[in-house]
Amino acid sequence: MIRFKLQLSALSVCLSLTAQAAENIVLITLDGMRWQEVFGGIDRDLATHPEYAPQSEEIMARYWRQSSKERAELLMPFLHSVVFTSGIYVGNRYADSCARVSNDWYFSYPGYSEILTGVVNQEIDSNRKFPNPEKTFMELLNASPEFNGRMAAFASWDVFPYIFNVERSGLFVNAFDKTPEPLNEFELFLNRVIDDMPPRWPTVRNDVFTHHFALSYMREKHPRVVYISYGETDDFAHEGLYDEYVMAANRADRFISEVWEEVQSSVFYKDNTVLFITVDHGRGEEPIETWLHHASQKSLDGYMQSLAQYEDGIVGSEAVWMAAIGAGIPATGLVETGSNCLTSNRIAATLLEHLGEDYRDFNGAMGAPLQEFLP
Repeated sequence: MIRFKLQLSALSVCLSLTAQAAENIVLITLDGMRWQEVFGGIDRDLATHPEYAPQSEEIMARYWRQSSKERAELLMPFLHSVVFTSGIYVGNRYADSCARVSNDWYFSYPGYSEILTGVVNQEIDSNRKFPNPEKTFMELLNASPEFNGRMAAFASWDVFPYIFNVERSGLFVNAFDKTPEPLNEFELFLNRVIDDMPPRWPTVRNDVFTHHFALSYMREKHPRVVYISYGETDDFAHEGLYDEYVMAANRADRFISEVWEEVQSSVFYKDNTVLFITVDHGRGEEPIETWLHHASQKSLDGYMQSLAQYEDGIVGSEAVWMAAIGAGIPATGLVETGSNCLTSNRIAATLLEHLGEDYRDFNGAMGAPLQEFLP
């Protein structure tokens, strides 16, 4: 009997250790990165299209293989070789795995707000710059003494200071422009390069700056919650440049691997950090030109009226994907959902749960945690 009790005690200790809360979160988004390429690799019709792929020969040589599995692994090797094999993921609709947004619009501001706040606010129906009436999970955490001042966000798109409502939240958000207070010589150098480089887009900076500002800040300040938003995939897609979209996706995969390397080489982050990766919306697939766009049918009467010729909206642009690895993340691989799609409004509560927090103590209107992503 004593021996049995000791075994039960040891088992309970093991279970408590495996369910131990993470201490840090790194949340990464890739703007408008389709699940089709993530899980099936490059699309031959788009990759060889004379209008969409001026660099067709290069991307076909680098990323085309007969097997969709090989194509996907070539395009995003870190996701496939590390995250998907040692963590969990959902959204591969080729394999009966479904994830989607729960907002009604299928574009960026509503998508990012849903991810970060856990709620869908019907007033957020455009991408215009206005302060978010909802509070992100980072703002809510920032009110706690143990998290106060330990939040940081980095983004390529210039709308993110409004999504985080920095005037109200007081969060550190480095978005689009130079960093106002460089922490070191390297950040001074990045600021100079931004000054010297003509911007490609009027509202989005190149992801390389977002990436290196984030890594530098993590090394210097060790924030407990880090958000990084890469934007090039969406902007190249809107330009109709499938070749650049593909190369941006591959580059983002490498950036994510470098973030994970930083996490795993840091005494502060190693083995106590969750890395969660997702997207704000999907894109179209049929007819072929809809890969450039994303819009719900409902949005055609308002913000997306320029796409009104597509009477059903851009079909498929509600489809997203999610993946995670790290402390407390089950290494169970693909989540098969059938038609019961997991939704983006549940991400914020899931991340709070990993930090040992109950979302209901912050905002009970959030979508409930994704149980599949919990210990």
